[in-house]
Amino acid sequence: MIRANDSSPKIRCAIYCRKSTEDGLEQEFNSLDAQREAGEAFVASQRNEGWVCLPDQYDDGGFSGGNMDRPGIRQLMADIEAGHIDCVVVYKVDRLSRSLMDFARIMETFEKHNVSFVSVTQQFNTHDVFDVV
Repeated sequence: MIRANDSSPKIRCAIYCRKSTEDGLEQEFNSLDAQREAGEAFVASQRNEGWVCLPDQYDDGGFSGGNMDRPGIRQLMADIEAGHIDCVVVYKVDRLSRSLMDFARIMETFEKHNVSFVSVTQQFNTHDVFDVV
């Protein structure tokens, strides 16, 4: 097994999860848990590249993706601007935003702060693109 050198740079990954309704959130294992689990598994699969999950949970249960009025996304963006995050991992792209304009603004912020964006279930990964820049 190949292991990342402990002195090698770590890629600090934040997992963002969202569910637009509160239906089912009271269950012991719900949609947000499933999204987080998939994100954690993806990050673990990249461990040899230095990827690590941050312990913070950026979850928005019961919030629409049609606007930015969500506590989890606001905290995520604040932590990005503070330099605490290198990569954002989502289950699907639409978990981050359902508004094209908001998505463009989010991606602009990611690029400004050299933050990669990865969707676990879709072919969307800016990690390699930002490495080239």
